[in-house]
Amino acid sequence: MTEISERIQRLRHDIQRAALKYGRDPGSVRLLAVSKTKPPEAILAAYAAGQRLFGENYLQEALDKMTGLAALDIEWHFIGRIQSNKTRLIAESFSWVHGIDDIRQARRLSEQRPEKSPPLNLCLQINLSGEASKGGIEPEAAMDLAHEITALPRIALRGLMALPAPEADFEQQRAPFRRLRQLLEKLQSQGLKLDTLSMGMSDDLEAAIAEGASILRIGTALFGPR
Repeated sequence: MTEISERIQRLRHDIQRAALKYGRDPGSVRLLAVSKTKPPEAILAAYAAGQRLFGENYLQEALDKMTGLAALDIEWHFIGRIQSNKTRLIAESFSWVHGIDDIRQARRLSEQRPEKSPPLNLCLQINLSGEASKGGIEPEAAMDLAHEITALPRIALRGLMALPAPEADFEQQRAPFRRLRQLLEKLQSQGLKLDTLSMGMSDDLEAAIAEGASILRIGTALFGPR
């Protein structure tokens, strides 16, 4: 698993270089290792290299990994589609949920978050392209939904996330990330205390960092091809 350690070191170098290039503190960009479909051994290799944030799409797979790796101080992020009959297990097991786009989901997570646990961190998913096949809400609906979510107990709306369509051109990669950053700034100007932009993957991480990403969701560049 030395390849994973080497990839993490390269990623950290790339993140630091890009952050400094665009006038940002490298420490303000967190690396979320997308470990879906990867075995616990791969997570252990990444953990040994200093990685602590891991993202999972599939709930049962994630719960099995959590059980086997319970002794480690891992911060688990749920990044998949949320099914209404699975919200209790998500609320009980994860530190972050990326991809909230429905007040009903948020209410269920709020009601089912254990009182003894810290607030569950949420990111509101924005559909920047208007593609019906993708989750998320239209940017115009973000303000009202964000205010509704922030009124709920035991959860904390932290920011926004998006999954733009892949682009090869750097400036075309930056454009949707810029729109997401501008939306976050608009919400902040209305008094919402948001601090997170969850955006950017293996092929567009520099463009995401240039536009203010605070969490990068990286799978292939860290674990290798699926």
